[in-house]
Amino acid sequence: MTLPAFLNPRRIEGRIVALFLALLLIVQLASFAFIRQSIEANAEAAIDAKLATAGRMLQRLLVQQAAREQAAAELLAADYGFRQTLAKGQYEQVDIDTINSSLANSGERVGAALVAYADLDHRLVTATHAGAEQMLPLLSRKPDAELPPMLMIGSQVQQAVTVPVKAPVLMGHVLMGFAIDDVPLQDLKRLINVDAMFVTRSGGQGWQERVSLLEDGERAGVTSSISSLEAGPSAKRSWGDQQWRARLLELPLQEAPPTGSANSKDSPRFAAAMWASFDEEVAPYRQLQLMLLGLTLAGVAVFALGSVFTARRISEPIEQLARSAERLGRGDYETPIAASTSLGEVSELARAFETMRQDIRAREEQVRRLAFWDPLTGLPNREQFSQHLAERLAGDQHCSGAVLMLDLDRFKHVNDVLGHSFGDRLLCGVTERLHGLQIKGASQLARLGGDEFVLLLDGADEAAAQQAAAQILADFEAPVHIDDQTIDLGAGIGIALFPAHGREVSSLLARAELAMYAAKRRQSGSTVYHSALDAGSQESLSLLGELRRAIEGGELRLYLQPKVDLRRNQVLAAEALVRWQHPTRGLVPPMQFIPFAEQTGFIRALTAWVIEASAQAAHEAEQQGLPLKISVNLSTRDLLDQDLPAKVAAQIGRHGVGPQALCLEITESAIMDDPQRALQTLETLSSMGFKLSIDDFGTGYSSLAYLKRLPVDELKIDRSFVMAMERDADDAKIVRSTIELAHNLGLSVVAEGVETGKAWKLLAALGCDEGQGYFIGRPMPAEQFMDWLRAWQAPDLSEESIETVFAGLR
Repeated sequence: MTLPAFLNPRRIEGRIVALFLALLLIVQLASFAFIRQSIEANAEAAIDAKLATAGRMLQRLLVQQAAREQAAAELLAADYGFRQTLAKGQYEQVDIDTINSSLANSGERVGAALVAYADLDHRLVTATHAGAEQMLPLLSRKPDAELPPMLMIGSQVQQAVTVPVKAPVLMGHVLMGFAIDDVPLQDLKRLINVDAMFVTRSGGQGWQERVSLLEDGERAGVTSSISSLEAGPSAKRSWGDQQWRARLLELPLQEAPPTGSANSKDSPRFAAAMWASFDEEVAPYRQLQLMLLGLTLAGVAVFALGSVFTARRISEPIEQLARSAERLGRGDYETPIAASTSLGEVSELARAFETMRQDIRAREEQVRRLAFWDPLTGLPNREQFSQHLAERLAGDQHCSGAVLMLDLDRFKHVNDVLGHSFGDRLLCGVTERLHGLQIKGASQLARLGGDEFVLLLDGADEAAAQQAAAQILADFEAPVHIDDQTIDLGAGIGIALFPAHGREVSSLLARAELAMYAAKRRQSGSTVYHSALDAGSQESLSLLGELRRAIEGGELRLYLQPKVDLRRNQVLAAEALVRWQHPTRGLVPPMQFIPFAEQTGFIRALTAWVIEASAQAAHEAEQQGLPLKISVNLSTRDLLDQDLPAKVAAQIGRHGVGPQALCLEITESAIMDDPQRALQTLETLSSMGFKLSIDDFGTGYSSLAYLKRLPVDELKIDRSFVMAMERDADDAKIVRSTIELAHNLGLSVVAEGVETGKAWKLLAALGCDEGQGYFIGRPMPAEQFMDWLRAWQAPDLSEESIETVFAGLR
């Protein structure tokens, strides 16, 4: 059996109808539940307020009733005949029965349940009923509450009234007890329509009815529900077929005189239990809820019909559009698509299909443009640049040129702090800067993605490429101003030349990228690709093999550069440097093999060799009576080696020197690669007794962030600040601030780049601890260092003047 479309959940009609009806029912049911809950909550709050008001009103009624009873008692005590009877009983010896009869008659006239007479000593003379002794303490007690005193006499609760009798002098006191009746309860019912009863409780029993307006048929249910009620907020109770809220108002009851067997826990308690019908409170709203339910059902029916009609008007034209889409999918772009409905959205959809049919060819062209252009900056993208470069290389076999790849510094930080939209505007600003430079030979500028740009220079050699890179870096020295923000530009530029570095697009881009990362790592601005950067090249593999043979064949040389105590003018330490005495190339500069060793991981072997040679040199110096601390540089890979502390301990142990003979120097970049792991290694080395030093302090970005966490003993100020401080007051201030910072942290300071006697004298005046530089001594072979050390004498600096530099520091 086929279901109608509006009942089939697989069809759009059925889903629209089901969705509309489900939403309507959910909203109506939620509204109904919310209204019901609100009504019940408001009813409970109204009943609570009503019961609280009833409690206050009942107390006022009891006070008013006590006032009437007090007035009646005072009127009786003022009666002449009554006073004469009492006077005769005192002076003429009238018998007690006569007084008692007079008290009974008088009490009957005012409705008192108990009347008693006490003498001036508060002793009971006579009483009409037993229990009058409980009222005697009232004669010597001042009332301390607004409510009149109430007593439990027998099974009856009475309001007590005391009246002095004067004829004309005070003869005694009349004490009257008025039984609590249902008059206050009737008044309460009449005034506020709240039912109540007076109840008492003693011992461990529940509340027992004393006075109420209940009918016999409802008495059992009410009393059983109220028996466990406690004073405080109202509580929900049910008896019969209704819900009620009941509240207990405990009234003060004067305690009976203590006896030897009395137990305070069994003292009687007196209260008023009040209740109001919850069903009567919400009854006016029940009819409204029924009306809302009826309206909801009617709305569901009307809504169902309307949703079926709407679903059909939507589904039919959509089916027609589906058939048109199938034709378009088959490549039929000739048959027009007409709107066959008056529904605006569906008509717009039909017109959109028609526009799509007409504009497919134009859109294909637009897609092609998006594939070859960067939408943010309008520059060619990687694909277009690669094709352009490939055409250039294929068109002329003898062509030459350069690829410059540029990556901005701290761009991620700008994005994180100022947002991606600001970062996009910065990229557009950089694009305008690069366009405006008009670099000679530039044939295409492209954006590769992120903050990477690439520039193609036709006919450029290495000198021209470096000149173009310098032109870009010089322009970047001027900051970019966007809105109220000033952004300092910086970049690393990698240069790959063709055909020298290859004629394939992929290899040229890859090698330019390698050079770019090297430039950023060394903070050198720009770097030309060389094979040492590429651990996978044939030349690099050859260099790696030669380095291995250099260690095994004893081709490495240990050089030492002295470090002087600037205040005591003594050489106490030296920095260990490695040189490679190649059998055919001669003395290979460190920059030609150290970066390659770091990239390939061979730096660990070099470090091990330097530590071994330094330990041996320290031992020889000690044997010659020249104690010497030698500083050894550690690389990133060294710090990430968890076995480094054990290896160093084993090496110095073989030469009989202690940890105090070596100072291990680390750079900021070495720490930043894996700060947590590097910190663990440094803490282990420090605990073993090795002195730790931060090299090139101030040239990175994170020294201060990690300085307080690192277990270092020494800072080395980078030579770039020291060499310029004699003529640049800002550099001198940086040196002074660094020295003060280090000393405040309990660290010693070594200044690199001491090239003049004036620099020596200025550093000593600023409180620098040690100095290192060509003025003191150039790096020299370790075997020559001992002879140099014996012959060295501190220079005479008395003629050097530093007043002008100090003037600039003020």
